[in-house]
Amino acid sequence: MFSKFLKNGLLAFSAMGASFSVQAESIKLAITDLVGLEELQREFGPFKNELEKVTGMSIEFLPVTNRTAGLEALRFKKVDFVLAGPAEYVVMEKRAKASVVTGLYRPNYYSQIVVKADSPYFTLNDLKGKQVGMGSVGSTSRHLGPVQLFANAAIDPLKDFKVTHTNLRLAWEGLKKGDLDAIGMGRSDLESFLEKEPDNQKNAYRVLARGGDLPNDLLMAGEHVPAEVVEKMRTAIGENSDALIASIAQGADHVKRYNGMRFLTQITDKDYDPVRAMYRTAGYPEYSDFIGE
Repeated sequence: MFSKFLKNGLLAFSAMGASFSVQAESIKLAITDLVGLEELQREFGPFKNELEKVTGMSIEFLPVTNRTAGLEALRFKKVDFVLAGPAEYVVMEKRAKASVVTGLYRPNYYSQIVVKADSPYFTLNDLKGKQVGMGSVGSTSRHLGPVQLFANAAIDPLKDFKVTHTNLRLAWEGLKKGDLDAIGMGRSDLESFLEKEPDNQKNAYRVLARGGDLPNDLLMAGEHVPAEVVEKMRTAIGENSDALIASIAQGADHVKRYNGMRFLTQITDKDYDPVRAMYRTAGYPEYSDFIGE
């Protein structure tokens, strides 16, 4: 009787082990600032295909509607890996205990305050009481970075000027028409806008202030993902970085932000303390929830 029980128990354990192995080799990947499977495929499909090739794992995209949905999917083991920005990392690390697989270094990834070239504003203090446009609430380069620029200049971004959060393209049009006095945006945003301006208008804008380079985007793993799977992913990325970077470049518009990127493996949690300071500046000292959601 005991031998039969033992045999059954071993068989059950063996089946569990086989199931776990299959699950470990088939993973789900989410990208926090893209909505819909079609957009994921268009922007990151080539990267997913190359990542499958170099890791030997089957990868399935999991679309998420917003950053909070991505966090909850990670917490409840609905997704295994998440590609996210610095603002997402500090919340996911705190709420979901997500671990870092690799960083995605983006050259010249910083925030800036842009005004029209003929405006009377030459310091951030000149914008006190004025109307400043910014991108979506909680964006690292389009909101948190710009408000920190003001705070570093001893200007209270919650009181000393008026903020309009909108689609950044609409903010750009507002600046051109004079409805906004300045815009907080990322470096790549300004380059994208200027590309579409007539040649005689490309010099019609100037940067009033710019911050230092922001921390890296990150590929993160959920707490439930086995350490050996995380290490397998990290090693494969490190050994095949050129091919993976080339695959990212094959995406559409969204991935242009990664031009000139490289993968970094030496990432520490304290690298993201500047982002935590931005949360405090924006009035969210706990950085336990995404601003605006």
